[in-house]
Amino acid sequence: MPNILFIMFDQLRFDYLSCAFDDEPPARHTDLPLTTPNIDALATKGVRFRNAYVQSPVCGASRMSFYTGRYSSSHGAQWNNYPLKVGEQTIGDHLRKLGMSSWLVGKTHMKADAEGMERLGLSPDSTIGARVAECGFDIWARDDGLWAQGPDGFYDSRRSPYNEYLKTKGYEGENPWHDFANAGVGEDGDMASGWFMKSAGEAANIDEQDSETPWLTREVMAFIDSREGNDEPWLCHASYIKPHWPYIVPAPYHDMYAGQVPPPVRDDAERDDPHPVYAQFMANRIGQAFQRDEVREAVLPAYMGLIKQCDDQMGVLFDHLEKTGRMDDTMIVITADHGDYLGDHWLGEKDLFHAQSVKVPLIIYNPSAAADNARSTTCDALVESIDLAATFVEFAGGEVPDHIIEGRSLMPFLHGREPDTWREIAVSEYDYSATDMAEKLGLAPRDARLFMVCDGRWKLMHAEGGDENGPFPPMLFDLKNDPEEFHDLGRSVDHAEVIVTMYEHLAKWSRRMSQRTTVSEDDIFARRGGSDSVGILIGVYDESEVAAENAARYTGPAPKRPS
Repeated sequence: MPNILFIMFDQLRFDYLSCAFDDEPPARHTDLPLTTPNIDALATKGVRFRNAYVQSPVCGASRMSFYTGRYSSSHGAQWNNYPLKVGEQTIGDHLRKLGMSSWLVGKTHMKADAEGMERLGLSPDSTIGARVAECGFDIWARDDGLWAQGPDGFYDSRRSPYNEYLKTKGYEGENPWHDFANAGVGEDGDMASGWFMKSAGEAANIDEQDSETPWLTREVMAFIDSREGNDEPWLCHASYIKPHWPYIVPAPYHDMYAGQVPPPVRDDAERDDPHPVYAQFMANRIGQAFQRDEVREAVLPAYMGLIKQCDDQMGVLFDHLEKTGRMDDTMIVITADHGDYLGDHWLGEKDLFHAQSVKVPLIIYNPSAAADNARSTTCDALVESIDLAATFVEFAGGEVPDHIIEGRSLMPFLHGREPDTWREIAVSEYDYSATDMAEKLGLAPRDARLFMVCDGRWKLMHAEGGDENGPFPPMLFDLKNDPEEFHDLGRSVDHAEVIVTMYEHLAKWSRRMSQRTTVSEDDIFARRGGSDSVGILIGVYDESEVAAENAARYTGPAPKRPS
């Protein structure tokens, strides 16, 4: 059985790979000086999906959907550091049933359901407990890559294997992740922290080979080498923290794109009576920052430098796969958990549903000869991140448990054929109840939720709740005539029918069967019509109305009572 190398970059935009530059808008075409030849080369060996959507545009919820194959409202971990409940099955659980191990090298952003584990008596030190606590993976090296440290202590209290590595290399201090890998040295000799975006143009104060991306690549290669001589097939989730902020990168990448900043994709019309939720995100600290030219001029060259370093490390990794023969027996997937606005649409970070945030790169290389006629092709079907779990199960030789995994296998596309049927819409969700924006809108947590439904032509955003003017209106974009998503038609009477249709799509999706995860369709078919044979006779007047063998124990002489 072949292996799976599941590579995820954090906050990598779909249109910052040079293989996407010739796509239709909203890709950037040739505006970028950045090239990604190693990732591009993988695309020539496989299929590049041009309409891949994540199930939530925020790290934790998105990743839990990738790992479970389920929508975020199904698995329930709808924001960062919301626990994934004990009962959720993940790709590791599904693949182990098929004889394939599942390993993590890098980030998951998964938070364990400690209360649920305690209730069930699952110790995190046991094999089962450790897998439940680690999103179904066995751990080679978990490092979530955000070792921020403030007056209240560390943002992440777990041990950082990357920090421990830096200490062995002589980088001193309690937190060399920040002091060296994510900080530079200013002209005055003072620390230039990556937490301050003005420092983005400085070189990180670290040898390039000791920075996060090369370190993780070496860990991935060490894992692959460790499987030599072991016949058990594996999935390796190589999960990179970059190009996620802090936006700072070591030499020579720090000034590789200095001064080469593309113009932002935004329009003044977007700030003319904006949707109330959108207005709050534009007004938050991140949105306000990225509306400033000096912020974009500092950050974008560093962001592109981080991507270039990632691509160079893909060259190192792919060369290793070729030399070890693993390129011939390993499916390789490249994707991201969400994008990055970088000032487009007057926003920073992610969170909302413009393409810059909710669309992600997705490239899949299948080593099988059955995939030969699909190599170097693109696919425009509406694809969701939950489809990868289904794809991995089918690739490993299993039947997709579609009462659990809500995604659909991409294997037909990888073999160059269209499936008999495919989805009409892509859906993404965002629970922003923990944010300042929800508080400023005066929303109860249950109302601070957003839904996106996209059919390829139209994209609608529904916002729960409302304000003094009544329920929030939808946002609507015509992706054919307004591919850059500048003009919100959600309050247009001329588009009332379109809005009704999109809400019908959303309503149908909301009625999906998502929680009957312990009984499959086949189980139900097997149960139909069998009750008579186990002695349950309902609605029967006399024994003549059922088969004799079903009534045999209920007829004949009555037994004598005890005297």
